[in-house]
Amino acid sequence: MGNNKKSGLLAKQERAGWIFLAPATLLICIMSFWPIIQAVITSLQTGSSTKMTWAEPIIFNYTRMLKDMLFQRSVVNTFVYLLIQVPIMLILAILLAQLLNNKDLKFKGFFRTCVFLPCATSLVSYALIFKSLFATEGLINTVLVNLGILETNYNFLGNPISAKIVIIIALVWRWTGYNMVFFLAGLQGIEYSVYEAAKIDGASGWRTFWSITVPLLRPTIVMTMIMSINGTLQLFDESVNLTNGGPANSTITMSHYIYNNSFGTGVANFGYASAMAFFIFILVAVLSMINMKVGDKRD
Repeated sequence: MGNNKKSGLLAKQERAGWIFLAPATLLICIMSFWPIIQAVITSLQTGSSTKMTWAEPIIFNYTRMLKDMLFQRSVVNTFVYLLIQVPIMLILAILLAQLLNNKDLKFKGFFRTCVFLPCATSLVSYALIFKSLFATEGLINTVLVNLGILETNYNFLGNPISAKIVIIIALVWRWTGYNMVFFLAGLQGIEYSVYEAAKIDGASGWRTFWSITVPLLRPTIVMTMIMSINGTLQLFDESVNLTNGGPANSTITMSHYIYNNSFGTGVANFGYASAMAFFIFILVAVLSMINMKVGDKRD
């Protein structure tokens, strides 16, 4: 009799759990999974937004990507930002977190706030600020000329290489503090006695960092790596507001090119844009799985 009451209570609790989960599950399906399915269907179609027809052949939009030199350039640009900006940003974030986690450091709250503050800046606002700073008559040029480093003002945003560098600097400035918060939370979960034991054993600060801090922060490193890769592959605001993809589309990103095909040029080529968006989705999924596989060191 007692077992029957217990099983009946467990069944009620299970039903209650599903009832509470149902609204969130329904919203996730409607707001996330259905748009993905709809995007895949749209990627197999051609035509304007009001007269979409099935493509002939059905994979026309995907084969078009292989021949589209501008799309290929946007992919290369995006991966340049990814391979340079993400490692620099994460290394700076973990070093700053280590520095600001020192229990003997005074005004820790102030310094943490200063590093995190760029994250509170609007994406559009900070891009426009950097555009003004690196303009031909901007503050950076004025300072460099006055210091004698440059003879004349340099067009940072008019040169393909320097324009990419400006975007990378802006990304590092904007997102380093954001990732630092995650590393700081991870460091505060590590018992300080572990560091004291390492100090007693004669381990140097650098040795302690590599042998204790980095291994214990592995889950946080994997998480921030996945988020950073995901965000960089969808990079949009900086390309649009800082350089407008220029000069000559040398800084355009995949998301910017998708926007141009959907809304920016008035063509409303949603089929081709959806195919490129699904390509980004596959990239994010594959790179995330690789990161999780590499970061998972469980026996």
